[in-house]
Order: sequence, then C-alpha cells, then structure tokens
Amino acid sequence: MNDAVRIAPAFAGARTGARLPDRAMARKAGVLLACALMAVGGCAAVPTDPALRAEFQEVNDPAEPAMRAVFGFNRVVDQVAIKPAAAIYRTFVPDPVRGKVTNALHNLRSPVIFFNDLLQGAPDRAGTTLARFLVNSTVGVAGLFDPAADLGYPRHDEDFGQTLAVWGVAEGPYLVLPLFGPSNPRDAVGLVVDFLMDPFTWWAQATDRDELVLARGGVRALDARARNYEVPEDLERTSLDYYAAIRSLYRQYRADAIRNGAPADAPRLNFTRAGNTGNAPELSQSRTP
Repeated sequence: MNDAVRIAPAFAGARTGARLPDRAMARKAGVLLACALMAVGGCAAVPTDPALRAEFQEVNDPAEPAMRAVFGFNRVVDQVAIKPAAAIYRTFVPDPVRGKVTNALHNLRSPVIFFNDLLQGAPDRAGTTLARFLVNSTVGVAGLFDPAADLGYPRHDEDFGQTLAVWGVAEGPYLVLPLFGPSNPRDAVGLVVDFLMDPFTWWAQATDRDELVLARGGVRALDARARNYEVPEDLERTSLDYYAAIRSLYRQYRADAIRNGAPADAPRLNFTRAGNTGNAPELSQSRTP
C-alpha cells in the first residue's frame, strides 16, 4: 500500500534530467511554484460555521478544488500511459526478473537513504544502509540480488521529507503535484533535496549521461506501478471518495514512515525545542503523532 499512494512520485527522477544542477533545481522549483500558484487560485472558502470550520482545518486541504483537478489529470496520465506500460511490463517480464529490477533501483538509492539516516541522527540505520550498499553492490551483483538481508541488514527507506519531519518542520497543507502525486510542502522540498544530493545525478551530469537520469526515473515509475497494478482500482471501488481516501492513506503512510514503523505512541529522538506547536512531531524524546 505504501507504493500505491506514491506511484506518481516515481517520476521524480524522470522529470529532472537537466545538464546542470542549477537548471535541474530550476525545473523542480518551477513545478513546485506552479502547484503553489494553483493552490492559491483554487482555495476553497473557509466555512463560517464553527463545526464546519474545525473540520476544514483538520482536513488541512485549503486548495482542494485545484488539487482535485490535478488529481484528475494524474489519473488520466495513469490510465493512458503508465498503467498500459505496466501491463506490458508484467506480461513480458517474469516476476523474478522484475524483483531484481526492484532490488537494483533500491540499491541505487542507498546513498540518499544513507545521508538522510545521518541527518536524522540515526547512525545505526546509516550503518545498515552502508553495509547493504557495499554487500549488494558487490556480492549482490550491482544490487540485483539482496544478500545483505540474509546477513541481517534489512531494507529500509528514508527521504529528506522525513528528515525535515524529524527536525520538527510542519508538513503544511495537503498537495497533489502533477505527475508526482500526493504530497505536502515539506515532502515537495524533500523531493528536490533528494534529487540534488543523489550521487547518481551528479555522476550522470558530470559524464554527459543525462539520459540515464531520465531512464532511471522511467523505470522507477514502471516498477512501482507494476508492483501495485490492481491496488488503485481496488481502492477506488471500495471508496466513497477516492480523492479523500488517497489523501488519508498518504498521510498515514508518511506518519508511519517518519516513525520508522514504530507505534504511534513510541518515543523517538527529535531535534526540536520543547513547546513546538507545528504539525510535525516533537522529537526531543517526545511522543510521535
């Protein structure tokens, strides 16, 4: 289910294959700026009734009309391009081979996970990520296999959006980014930072292999959609409001990712000062949301 609500963000690497880091940053910033402008232009009116206003603030989706429009656009793109490509991929590529592709993609992301582990003050998890990268890149044949898991180094994921949450940054209102899917201002910034800190991006640009960044992003999108081929349709059939269901699932998924799967009431290290009143969890040995 985690990947099901993040299928569109698999395009993150595919949309930013610029030659220079400054241009890549500009393209990312342009996407986020466009979304912000749509949010400003499509904000729903704040209800005057106290009960409805409280519900409106709890949902925290002030640009819902505009976000629903972007959501509809993303669904069209999925139905026209992404899902058919995933169907062909599932038909002609055996499941064991697809599993190796998933392994290799995760292994390529290991440096970004490692940096975020360190930034979150989690040296043990950083050590696990480093060990996995070294073992799987060598014994695991460039990450196609996952012998590190058999050696006691389980797979995990981190991103800069999670790092910002650990630092006490509030998530902000709900957003739907074109092609990237469900997000919020904190996670949108995280997408940009993760791209800029990725050594693969810098290597591709430095060696004039920008097309590999594009190819990697496309394969990530294809892999994610193929692994969750029937989930979106099943969710839509069982939801009274598909948009609201995705919004709720995304927030649950991100909250669980920030806690690293720990129970909601488990203590977690935090870098914020006591008295933080934002939407992000307080992390100075406090309880997570």
